[in-house]
Amino acid sequence: MAPSQKTAKVCRNPDLICGVGKFSRSKMYHKRGLWAIKAKNGGVFPRHDKKPAEPAAAEKPPKFYPADDVKKPLPNKRKPKPTKLRASITPGTVLIILAGRFKGKRVVFLKQLTSGLLLVTGPFKINGVPLRRVNQSYVIATSTKVVISGLDVEKIDDRYFAKQAEKKKRKGEGEFFEADKEEKNVLPQEKKDDQRTVDAALIKSIEAVPDLKTYLAARFSLKAGMKPHELLF
Repeated sequence: MAPSQKTAKVCRNPDLICGVGKFSRSKMYHKRGLWAIKAKNGGVFPRHDKKPAEPAAAEKPPKFYPADDVKKPLPNKRKPKPTKLRASITPGTVLIILAGRFKGKRVVFLKQLTSGLLLVTGPFKINGVPLRRVNQSYVIATSTKVVISGLDVEKIDDRYFAKQAEKKKRKGEGEFFEADKEEKNVLPQEKKDDQRTVDAALIKSIEAVPDLKTYLAARFSLKAGMKPHELLF
């Protein structure tokens, strides 16, 4: 079969010479039927609204990639949920800390903070545990309770335990080989006063119950032959 031949387009106004058409402008106006379009639209050519500008095309990835791996943080699609407090932990419950600096100490639970952590204290005057935050996964709730109805700890929240940013000092040439003296973190007087206020209210309730002060001061530990899953706290 012979290849299909494309029909040549016929020009309505062929050129007599280069740049000069056979028909005039007014002749082409009637020949193209523009007069009918204009008459149909009330003597005015129809105007079409411009299409809205398309959004900028996404940038193409670079042709070359950096030699070093660039770490990109993964998107966190997890919605934070408020931490549910165990039913056995209520304000005034005596807890046993299982990990950390005060492992084995008995403390009094005061309230749950916004972060989900527990606000507890020894009190400090009895067993040396100050106001601090503890995760409920690392405590055992006991059946012993302390009356804390007259205690106000509303102003103590997560920001209360925030650490202040330390300013780094530049070392000179003479100080480079000398050992720097470590500055001890001094507890603000305001926090000391808060601890004394909390301890004073708790100690009144603790001393009203016989042997409770001795119970809180004693450290919890397991002895040979003791089975934790059979103990009643």
